[in-house]
Amino acid sequence: MKKLYVSSIIVLMTVCFSYCHTAKKAAAPATAAVTYETGIQPIIVSSCSPCHIPAKGGNKEALDNYASVKKEIEGILHRIQLNPGEKGFMPMKHPKLGTDTIAVFQQWKDQGLVEK
Repeated sequence: MKKLYVSSIIVLMTVCFSYCHTAKKAAAPATAAVTYETGIQPIIVSSCSPCHIPAKGGNKEALDNYASVKKEIEGILHRIQLNPGEKGFMPMKHPKLGTDTIAVFQQWKDQGLVEK
């Protein structure tokens, strides 16, 4: 009888404590919003300059402001996803942008092309 009593208490405590834990499931990390000013412009300045920045002597299509980049986002995404050697690959004469960098452009587009 004593074994049954102890076993019942152990089972009851196990059930009670299984619902009383303080650990919470980790929430999926929130995706930070990408804006032109904080995410896109720094990439363009570092990866597309000087060719697409007229103030730095660039003579290619200007990508030096929000409106220009917003208008050309489809073409930009297409060209930066090409592989070196493919016609239209950008950034020309430079290594392919990393997948994380390309993802920033895609995320910016998916989030609605926010300026600030």
